[in-house]
Amino acid sequence: MGKILADRTSKIDASGIRKVFALAAELKDPVNFSIGQPDFDVPDALKEEAIKAIKDGLNKYSQTAGDSLLKGKIAEQLKGEFGWSEPAVLVTSGVSGALLLAFMALINPGDEVIIPDPYFVMYKHLVNLLGGRCVFVDSYPDFKLPVEKISEALTNKTKLIILNSPCNPTGVVYSEQQIKALAEAAAEKDILVMTDEIYERFCYDGDCPSIAHHYDRTLLLRGFSKSYAMTGWRLGFVAAHESLRDVVEEMTKIQQYTFVCAPTPLQKAAIAALDYDVSDLVDAYRKKRDLLYEGLKDKFELIKPGGAFYAFVKALAGSGTEFVEKAIASNVLVIPGNVFSEKDTHFRISYATSDDKIRQGIEILRKL
Repeated sequence: MGKILADRTSKIDASGIRKVFALAAELKDPVNFSIGQPDFDVPDALKEEAIKAIKDGLNKYSQTAGDSLLKGKIAEQLKGEFGWSEPAVLVTSGVSGALLLAFMALINPGDEVIIPDPYFVMYKHLVNLLGGRCVFVDSYPDFKLPVEKISEALTNKTKLIILNSPCNPTGVVYSEQQIKALAEAAAEKDILVMTDEIYERFCYDGDCPSIAHHYDRTLLLRGFSKSYAMTGWRLGFVAAHESLRDVVEEMTKIQQYTFVCAPTPLQKAAIAALDYDVSDLVDAYRKKRDLLYEGLKDKFELIKPGGAFYAFVKALAGSGTEFVEKAIASNVLVIPGNVFSEKDTHFRISYATSDDKIRQGIEILRKL
């Protein structure tokens, strides 16, 4: 079989999350702390928009770069938020689609990509797939943005710095001060920053600062999956200051030959989603965050998450993987930290589940 397959397939392995699902397949009604997917459904008003678009026959391809009304509305909002005069916008098949297009447009074999560790699982594997080199910058134990270490890691081969705030898997939100300092470090060497802000609506203790406020050489990735529970709708976008229009145009060209376009009727629903108020849903998740944190903080070492819906918890004895095996044997699904990190000391909890399940899970984890 090895002779048939392309060499690049050996550069990635099956997701550790999938391995956990395989282990867990036998469990009856487990406490599922594993999946990063909201436990609420798409709001009815937005479902109606999608249904209307389907019934109205808006089921053909959109333009490669996305529905013009949706792109226009995204651009207007970003002008207001960042003061960009003519933002470049591309609607993508989820933020995952945007990540692949960005990496394909930017990374040559041998290029270095700076990634704070812990990191979202996809970054590492896509960079490796394209022959780039991941340069992991340790942010343990508090998971703050390690600006000094990033500055030290920059070389003449550095192509890109990746930011993810609120962060998956840690739930940490980088401070304005840290982000400004990183913008200065990147500007000094004229290095592109990609900021993955899929969780930007889920901020519990104030605003989520964006580096796009401070640095024009920023590729901004945002999406609809988490805020509106549209994970299966596959909708995201990439936007940039007009000075990076050429990058977004190259990504659009690659989209033409890969994804073709994002799903058309669902783009129509996304126009309405941009005005939809999710603050009550965010409030519910703040309470879930508090419930989990208060339930575990005296037994486990964990940083209080400021956003997203994850906690990254230190395994008290042995490796993260060993702890996860014990947890699964006790009917709680969590993900080993080494899926998201070069270390195997922690495990990730997603508290995107019911309050009852959170209480049940806390009780079992405390006993472990």
